[in-house]
Amino acid sequence: MPDATLKDRVLLVTGASRGIGRAVALAAAREGAQVVAVARTKAALEELDDDLRAEGHALTLLPLDLKDGDAVDRLGPSLYHRFGRLDGLVHAAAEHGPLTPTWQLDPKALEATVALHAFSAQRLIRTLDPVLKAGEGGAAVFLKDADVPPGTPFMAAYAAAKAALEAVVQAYAAELATPRLRVRLHDPGPTGTRLWQARYPGRPIAEQATPDERAPAILDLLRGG
Repeated sequence: MPDATLKDRVLLVTGASRGIGRAVALAAAREGAQVVAVARTKAALEELDDDLRAEGHALTLLPLDLKDGDAVDRLGPSLYHRFGRLDGLVHAAAEHGPLTPTWQLDPKALEATVALHAFSAQRLIRTLDPVLKAGEGGAAVFLKDADVPPGTPFMAAYAAAKAALEAVVQAYAAELATPRLRVRLHDPGPTGTRLWQARYPGRPIAEQATPDERAPAILDLLRGG
């Protein structure tokens, strides 16, 4: 049974400047969590901060490109120095990569897409594992996408990136020897985000669930669901 509140829990949310990541950061901060919001764009993070401060809440902003491995590696020690623990991680950062036939796919675009999803997930696991285990119990939630399985036409980069992410996270979950740290792969379902619009440019976004509607299920996983 999930705990009733996230109050005072230390949470790290990637992709926090837009979409599902932003919705999770907002909802968690409104519950009183100490949210560390990670995104590449500082201005977008500041907009998130302004919205929360107008409601009387606050968070910690961390502009960071998750493709910068050295910067990601410094996250764990930095968080431990400041908070002494990490109670939850939500890895929501995503990019679609090009929609193109595989024979026309630029290898650099493939590498960049896989780097954001899978390479960054592994580096986050490596740097945050000790901090997640430092508290009384935590959760690490990684977003998958059942809508784009391996072999999806014209989406080789994104499908490969998500498949690699799932493989990394499943291995991590199987390797853990402590029940105090829960690792979850979560498929939020089709959601009206920029990512979804890039995939289906001709479809009406209003027919999809909003990021705010997807956030509660992720918060439940952080609580212990």
